Amino acid sequence: MANPYNFNLSHLPKRSVKPRKDGTTMVMDKGISLRQAEDFVSMSAGFVDFVKLGFGTSLISPNVREKIKLYKNAGLKVYVGGTLFEAFVIRNQFDDYLKYIADLDLDAAEVSDGSIELEHEKKCEYISILAKDYTVLSEVGSKEEGVIIHPARWIKMMQNELEAGAFKVIAEARESGTVGIYHKNGSAHTLLINRIVNKVKIENIIWETPQKSQQIYFLKLFGCDVNLGNIGMDDVIPLETLRLGLRGDTFFTFLPEALKQPV
Repeated sequence: MANPYNFNLSHLPKRSVKPRKDGTTMVMDKGISLRQAEDFVSMSAGFVDFVKLGFGTSLISPNVREKIKLYKNAGLKVYVGGTLFEAFVIRNQFDDYLKYIADLDLDAAEVSDGSIELEHEKKCEYISILAKDYTVLSEVGSKEEGVIIHPARWIKMMQNELEAGAFKVIAEARESGTVGIYHKNGSAHTLLINRIVNKVKIENIIWETPQKSQQIYFLKLFGCDVNLGNIGMDDVIPLETLRLGLRGDTFFTFLPEALKQPV
């Protein structure tokens, strides 16, 4: 396979190639313009697997269909945010949601219950319905600060949602990175994370990591091919350099011991 980089630098960690199941990067589009999306695709599409049209932005953004087509033509899977799914569900308009995402010609969908109270059995039912036609990402965890979910419940929900047909489960952190798998100061909830990975395969989880420190934490913990989400559109290439040890924060992480000695 041809070298994907501009120079064949030795001892870079081996990254999975698209279409990939491991090492996926999910990016949040918060409502950028079509022209901005064109620039994004020209620079970053090769490093991205999923684009989430964040929260309810797809409902009000101009040229959203053209933007979705642009992303899909670049080989990216596109879906609307889970908050919008919840907005339809709480209004008893799930059938309208199905029509909406079909009309947008999406190939993925997110099922979440971070803002509303939804019986877990019903959530899994929605996942099963959507999984017939879409790549489903299901999100686990509350968007509310201070809401504590016992690790055993996190694990059970993730397992059930994968069994229902989810391609991967997303560990909730919001765009702020201060809830769910993180404390309110943005530091990782290590006990919860360790309990989860003892029961759920790492390759089945996308960890939301909007903050650089959170990206570093998971890369050092699980390696360059960990699945990361809620990445800012301007942070895609910087994240890839973190994955490859081409940035000070992970410079020595993936090097062999022999190269870590003083020169």
